[in-house]
Amino acid sequence: MNQADGMDILVIGGTGPTGPHIVNGLVDRGHTVTILHTGRHEVDTIPDHLEHIHTDPFDEDAFRSSIEGRNFDVVFAMYGRLRSIVKVLVGRTPRLISIGGVPVYSGYAEPAVEFPEGMAVPTSEDALLVGDERSGPKPLKMAESEELTFSLHPDATHFRYPYIYGPNQVLPREWTLVKRALDGRQRVIVPDGGLTVATSAFVENATSAVLLAVDHIDASAGEIYNVGDDRQFTYAQIAQIVGDELGNPFELVSVPGELAATGGPFLLNHSSAHSILSTEKIRQQLGYRDKMDPEEGLRRTVRWQAENLPGDAGAATRLQDPFDYAAEDALIAATERYAEAIGRIEWEQLPGWTFGYYGPRENPGGRRGSFRA
Repeated sequence: MNQADGMDILVIGGTGPTGPHIVNGLVDRGHTVTILHTGRHEVDTIPDHLEHIHTDPFDEDAFRSSIEGRNFDVVFAMYGRLRSIVKVLVGRTPRLISIGGVPVYSGYAEPAVEFPEGMAVPTSEDALLVGDERSGPKPLKMAESEELTFSLHPDATHFRYPYIYGPNQVLPREWTLVKRALDGRQRVIVPDGGLTVATSAFVENATSAVLLAVDHIDASAGEIYNVGDDRQFTYAQIAQIVGDELGNPFELVSVPGELAATGGPFLLNHSSAHSILSTEKIRQQLGYRDKMDPEEGLRRTVRWQAENLPGDAGAATRLQDPFDYAAEDALIAATERYAEAIGRIEWEQLPGWTFGYYGPRENPGGRRGSFRA
């Protein structure tokens, strides 16, 4: 069985980056949709005729009272305290669809807890989850909430969101690059060459992934799915796209990750380790494909931020990026002095790139002299 027609659906949240797209997608599919949220952030892209329930989804008693006497065919739990929500919803819906995140994977929040360090590349849904507080208390609570969800709702469908990019993102990491481009910065620091790859998803692609749970209501029951664009970019590639879109190409300055303080607000972590998710399961079981080309989605995100975020101090505050260009210039200068010192090291014989090397540069193997990057 695939999509059921005319279902009565409750969406808890619905006003965040993916929420309005999910609500509108459900309406377009002919379902009756009720939105439950605080009411502090109404969105004009949601149809006016929909019922709104205004309450605090983080308060278990308030949430229980707000839906007293009501049942729903499907409930989307996209906001609030999941462990409280799933308790209240027992007996009120046969199909729960919940949204979580990738910090549940061991090695994501703290790569050093795994050996070898970091997450598997790629990480599938059956990978080891956080089991203690070595990765911090929040990832452990997320993992415990997932376990509770399925113990109370065995037919639930759970999605693990990566970073979601697009308009209206509360934590717009691309702003760390967009603002620098708007400010005319020519040189941008990237940790470890900007080679970090962390799975992300454009807002419309994440929406399309989640709606597949309704379109395939039986096949998705009891399943967990990673969410992510089919195509991913390195930090350096994202910086290049941002600079190109805004007509301010960057020169990328590589700094060792542990010294590149400016990378933190973009990486959302203290480490430059990869976090690459496998999305093979949702592609094979539910037929997921990107709705929007990721590069075009990124360019749309950049344009939206350039038009809407200048003058908004809140974005920089949430990202904790001081945009301290004097300090950045000093770090770049120190990095150049460091590189000069390395360049003066004399080698009896320079290491080569092996006889298997292919490329336009001269293979240094067998030559005497100083190292030049």
